[in-house]
Amino acid sequence: MGLFNFKNIFKKDKKEVESYEKGLEKTRKEFTSKLNLLTLKHNKINEEYFEELEEILISADIGVNTVMDFIDKLKKRIKHENIMNANELKEIIVDEMFIIYVGNEIIVNKINYAENGPTVLLFVGVNGVGKTTTIGKIAYKLKNEGKKVLLVAGDTFRAGAVEQLNEWGERLNCDTVYKENADPASVIFDGLTKAKNENYDVVLIDTAGRLQNKDNLMKELEKINKVIGNIIPNAPHETLLVIDATTGQNGISQAKSFKEITNITGIVLTKLDGTAKGGIVLAIKESVGIPVKYIGLGEGKEDLKVFDIENYIYGLFKEMDE
Repeated sequence: MGLFNFKNIFKKDKKEVESYEKGLEKTRKEFTSKLNLLTLKHNKINEEYFEELEEILISADIGVNTVMDFIDKLKKRIKHENIMNANELKEIIVDEMFIIYVGNEIIVNKINYAENGPTVLLFVGVNGVGKTTTIGKIAYKLKNEGKKVLLVAGDTFRAGAVEQLNEWGERLNCDTVYKENADPASVIFDGLTKAKNENYDVVLIDTAGRLQNKDNLMKELEKINKVIGNIIPNAPHETLLVIDATTGQNGISQAKSFKEITNITGIVLTKLDGTAKGGIVLAIKESVGIPVKYIGLGEGKEDLKVFDIENYIYGLFKEMDE
């Protein structure tokens, strides 16, 4: 019996499990059907089997280095457990996928809330990944949990960014702090001062997404972090990098670049339902060692989910257990 147990899934929230099933449908159809065909094609495990398995995993955007490590571990387990039949290997593949993400760590996918005063969440990422929409969806979740939420429009450069965040604020009945064409640090200063004075629970800060000149972005984020830390000690409590899952390996490059210039504590993967390459979740964790905290599984404001590795593995491999 492997570490990952399909039966445990049925003890979990049925609606959440179903949202993962539906959201990962494109990847599962592509990925699991190929794995099933591979198993049918190769009764015995041989080098040809491993070569085809490598191709399947790489095509799911798991990443070449991650796949090579995965195949090595698989071969060791096959030898150690004396597995001869490709059908018996299916459970081990699911197991090792689970281990890739979890490793020997305790994975924390929950937000690190401040014990006293407002919790500050800073959002970073390149333009076009759905950063402002993500902030709106997280604000919706937090409002439903009964929290008093403030939005701060720190992206003062992109045309329409302030208006877009304002629209979310109006839709959710959340206050938004903004200034047109202002220095982002000054907008954030005003926002955090308001949050402290008016006892907000959570502050969500949008930032500009220019990665073309890393030095400028690094200086801007340093300045923003300094302003935040001066007003609220030990803040930001989370710096969340937003990545569009449909960009595949480009998303991993973004994660590496942002990790170099600021302290990223978690990743939000948007549009995971829109790609057949959902293996990017594993590739990102393996490549940059940062946990995925939220994933986007649809267009609706309730379709941004707290990431759950068990639901994710189930969403990928559901048909293999049937």
